[in-house]
Amino acid sequence: MERVRAGGDQVSELTTARLSVYLRCLESLDASGVNTVSSQGLAQQFALNAAQIRKDLAHFGEFGIRGVGYYVKDLKRHLRQILGLDRSIKVVIIGAGNLGLALADYAGFRQDGFDVVALLDTARDKVGQYSRSGVPIRHAKELERLVEREKVDIAVLSVPADAAQETVDAAVAAGIRAILNFSPGSLRVPPHVKLKSMDLTITFESLSFFLANGHIDA
Repeated sequence: MERVRAGGDQVSELTTARLSVYLRCLESLDASGVNTVSSQGLAQQFALNAAQIRKDLAHFGEFGIRGVGYYVKDLKRHLRQILGLDRSIKVVIIGAGNLGLALADYAGFRQDGFDVVALLDTARDKVGQYSRSGVPIRHAKELERLVEREKVDIAVLSVPADAAQETVDAAVAAGIRAILNFSPGSLRVPPHVKLKSMDLTITFESLSFFLANGHIDA
């Protein structure tokens, strides 16, 4: 499993995923006006594991205060810094089909600091248009120039399977180091590039298996 560094320690990708969960919980508490929370209180309210929370946070420093717990706003700020969310993260979506357009218009991305700067496509009838929220659709050949000009951090792939590897290669050549892929199939990237694939069909098939075999409580 890929690991990222925190100080001198190795931190698993599962740990960073849990940090995202903790951040969502803290955002909910902050919105409710809660100022402090203990690891036990956080665990009980959101069905988490208090010992796991303390262990995960310990990778990054000492955030709790004896007798008080965690200051919600402070811990939320620290987690955003740890996750790299204390800055605007530029995103380009390659593929302006139904899924690409839906992703571009998802308001939650911008709220969390992910700025979708453009959609890219090769279809003449799409290039020059805009998504419903105003994201421009550019020609795919502008990828390298767009990455350089906008300092794009992440590319999202929403293209047909037969075009996926070619598109990944183009994104890597343009300087992209983080790719979220919604296209089916296995893709190859060099070691310095992080690729996360979301195959919705596999997810549905997994759910179907549990329904068909009566394992819905597994």
